[in-house]
Amino acid sequence: MFQLIKAILPKEEKFFDLFEAHAAKAQEAAASLRAILEGGEAVADNCLKLSRQEEEADHISYEVMQAIRRSFITPFDRSDIKALSTALDDAIDQMNKTAKTVMLYDVRVFEPSMRAMADRVILMAKLTAEALPLMRNVGKNSAKLHALTGELTKIEEQSDQLNDQGLRALYTGPARQNPLAFVIGAELYDHLEKVCDRFEDVAHVMSDIVIEHV
Repeated sequence: MFQLIKAILPKEEKFFDLFEAHAAKAQEAAASLRAILEGGEAVADNCLKLSRQEEEADHISYEVMQAIRRSFITPFDRSDIKALSTALDDAIDQMNKTAKTVMLYDVRVFEPSMRAMADRVILMAKLTAEALPLMRNVGKNSAKLHALTGELTKIEEQSDQLNDQGLRALYTGPARQNPLAFVIGAELYDHLEKVCDRFEDVAHVMSDIVIEHV
């Protein structure tokens, strides 16, 4: 009986607006991250910009949690809504952790593989922003959602390869003369890899929702 009532009653649509706002913020943060990795005099300003964007994303995440509490009928299971919002927020948080590491060690020059990983972050944020509006009608858009989430997984695999290549380059290059360069570089690579992992988490949550509703 409850499932019948749930099917008839109007669903809270604010969640989709919040998801899309969160994805847009992730795109902004990804652009800031890429700008940081260009290095130079603008690094500190771009880190500060990313920090503000992370705070704005936290506010969106808070609004999602409040909406879950207020809503009687949600478009998806509450645990799925929370997981999707958390994964998005974690991706942006990892971007900000990358920026914090940059500021902590006063890094101004970055390795090519770091910039290549940031390019993947930008692409993953773009694909996520493309996929989330399709969640408004999972049944109709299931094939497209499947393709997009599959692409996100492929890009995460590319980031793994770039991470390995970057660590090897550090070990055979700067670390030969300056072991601390490897420690700092490895920490930056770790954060960048975790950003991509969190976007893959977003893809997994969306895939699970599609499976449940198709």
